[in-house]
Amino acid sequence: MNPTTSELAPANPSRRKLLKYSLLGLGTAALASPFSPALAGTSAHKLQPGLQLYTVRDLMAQSVADTLKLVAGIGYKEVEFAGYFNLKAKAVRQLLDSEGLTAPSAHLPLEVLQSQLNQVIDDAQTVGHHYIVLPYLTEPQRQSIDQYKAIAELLNKAGEACKKAGLQMAYHNHDFEFQAINGQVPYDILLKETDTELVKMELDLFWTVKAGLSPLQLFERSPGRFPLWHVKDMNQKGEMVDVGTGVIDFAPMVAKAELSGVKHAFIEHDNSDNRVRTIKQGFDSLSRLLK
Repeated sequence: MNPTTSELAPANPSRRKLLKYSLLGLGTAALASPFSPALAGTSAHKLQPGLQLYTVRDLMAQSVADTLKLVAGIGYKEVEFAGYFNLKAKAVRQLLDSEGLTAPSAHLPLEVLQSQLNQVIDDAQTVGHHYIVLPYLTEPQRQSIDQYKAIAELLNKAGEACKKAGLQMAYHNHDFEFQAINGQVPYDILLKETDTELVKMELDLFWTVKAGLSPLQLFERSPGRFPLWHVKDMNQKGEMVDVGTGVIDFAPMVAKAELSGVKHAFIEHDNSDNRVRTIKQGFDSLSRLLK
């Protein structure tokens, strides 16, 4: 992500299509529905449902402004960015403020962290992010344990720069980090070779379970290391589904929230066939879990 100069797009057919899509998916009452009573008065230390905006990336590409309005209308108060869609950081902050949203976290690809870290930090401070997250390693970037050791070194250096700016570096997992390479587990390398204060972990609960691991065991092994969660559900075939419609039991994880150190929990679905249904279902389901 490299925000460049760009004006907010004026009303156009694609934006009207997005608003129509929103109304068809939720109904006008749902768009205007108040924030869940179960979360009223939520303090900074109490979990509330957040949304990873990658879930609605096609809507964001049509209109960031209308998508954030939709998200806020459902009841979300926190979002996590995966790109600014050619908007300047200042414009993104204005849109968030206008909808009563905050964005405690953002995903940035490895190449951007390597080449534009100072700009990333400046933008994070403008938008209001606290966490800068490396979200994914491409296949060529993760062929060997030595590559993972190099990633750990990079994360430490980036984490140090983030700390000086009052920010926090983090790493988001998939399932491949748990697949051994020459007898060593890459995720273990990342945990052991990154400074516990400079680099935190965003634990993707779906990918962790899909890899055959228990998030609860990770909490026990590395307490306080997981301030961010991605909450995604799985059906009996191992496929990603809307939160609350699958087989993952999130309640024991929520019960161990303090042990994990979690501060923010983001609903996500990588490839939903109905974005609006997915984010509404996720919000409702996670709200009930966090009562």
